[in-house]
Amino acid sequence: MGSIREHVRLIMTGHQSVLFSPSSPFPSLAAASHLRRATGAMACSPSDATAQKKRAIRSEVRKALKAFSPSQRSHEDSVIQSLVLDSSWFKSCRSLCAYISCEALREVDTSRIISETLNNVDTVSSQNNDAQGKKKLYVPRVEDKNSHMRMFHISSTEDLVANSMNILEPSPTDADGNQREDVMLANRPVDLFLLPGLAFDKTGRRLGRGGGYYDVLLKKYHDLAMEQSWAQPLLVALAYSVQIMEENVIPITPNDMPVDALVTASGVIPITPAALERM
Repeated sequence: MGSIREHVRLIMTGHQSVLFSPSSPFPSLAAASHLRRATGAMACSPSDATAQKKRAIRSEVRKALKAFSPSQRSHEDSVIQSLVLDSSWFKSCRSLCAYISCEALREVDTSRIISETLNNVDTVSSQNNDAQGKKKLYVPRVEDKNSHMRMFHISSTEDLVANSMNILEPSPTDADGNQREDVMLANRPVDLFLLPGLAFDKTGRRLGRGGGYYDVLLKKYHDLAMEQSWAQPLLVALAYSVQIMEENVIPITPNDMPVDALVTASGVIPITPAALERM
């Protein structure tokens, strides 16, 4: 199965949205009417129109993911994780944040990345006078429904527990009752964020699932890095082929945080100058 544009191509022409089918170079009246109803572009304020366009794209991508064959999905999972694990930018990172993939959400699998990260022993420069140690890994925990998410340090998959939606998250305290380290309170910077999402384009636009959790967290961490004079972490999203959109199709707002690079089964796509330099 190809990219989402093989299912539907959204092309913005002025203020009117037109739906193109792969089987026809011209939009049908019914298709155009359907998309106008979905986006409400002709009758909404700019902010409402943006929100409705996002909902329409989310709906189409969810359909494409549902139709994605298990064998192709498994193949892309394997290729994407290998690309990450074999990359110089991953091998060299000392500290990272990564999501725990959820089967029900049809997210790109990260189980091998998580496992190998927790088992990885990194040789630290003797100049730092540190002993050998594992990469430091932080994973997300949703705190409430108000886009509040934290990233906690874990040292084992046994530190994860299933939440009410059966998504694995770190417990806030460890087995000894000690509070886990929050990435926002860490004394050294994070080098890398591995991010999920629902849709992406090759200019770095990312469309999440609507909760805003990652956008809020990434903005907070960006500000923290600025305050501490740390280098900004590399923001890398993992995406299936059906999640890649045409450029400028995904609408954005000032609160949306773009990514530096994409990793797909077709390869690594560096986007920003930081990614071009480091990848």
